[in-house]
Amino acid sequence: LQKVKSDLELVLLTVRSKNKKLEEDLIREQQWSEEQEQMLDILNNTEEETKAQVEPPSTKREFDELKNKIMKLKTYKKELLSALGGFLDEHFPLPEKGENTKNKNSSTEPVVELITMQEVLEILINKIMTTPHEPYVTIDESFWPPYMELLLRCGMVLRHPEDPKRLRLEAFHK
Repeated sequence: LQKVKSDLELVLLTVRSKNKKLEEDLIREQQWSEEQEQMLDILNNTEEETKAQVEPPSTKREFDELKNKIMKLKTYKKELLSALGGFLDEHFPLPEKGENTKNKNSSTEPVVELITMQEVLEILINKIMTTPHEPYVTIDESFWPPYMELLLRCGMVLRHPEDPKRLRLEAFHK
């Protein structure tokens, strides 16, 4: 009986040591599992952040909306320019051929081709938009003086401080 008791105590000690080793292994495996889960969470978060940085999900929709707005603005601009052209053609026609010569007997000199009010405004607008640092246009005989006087009196154009032959469009867009 003593021998069986001592054998059983040895078995008990062996089982306890195995249990202790298994508990340590279990704790180690749980720690490893927690570390792996944390790594997975970090990788998922990093993936989501990079996807958000590359292209937000609403970028395509916003881009399409912007394209639509630009198209509408271009159409509106064309309509406005067409309406302005019609207004200018109706209310500011070019003078008759005989009006711009001072002496009707001197018809041997070539008559300068006058430009329309619409062309004058286009020249002035293009000049101020393309070269804002030097927006002045030199006027010559092709600019009909009554049109220039009208634009000056309305405050749409300004003369150069030093050269009265140079005009610029008033910068209404600023």
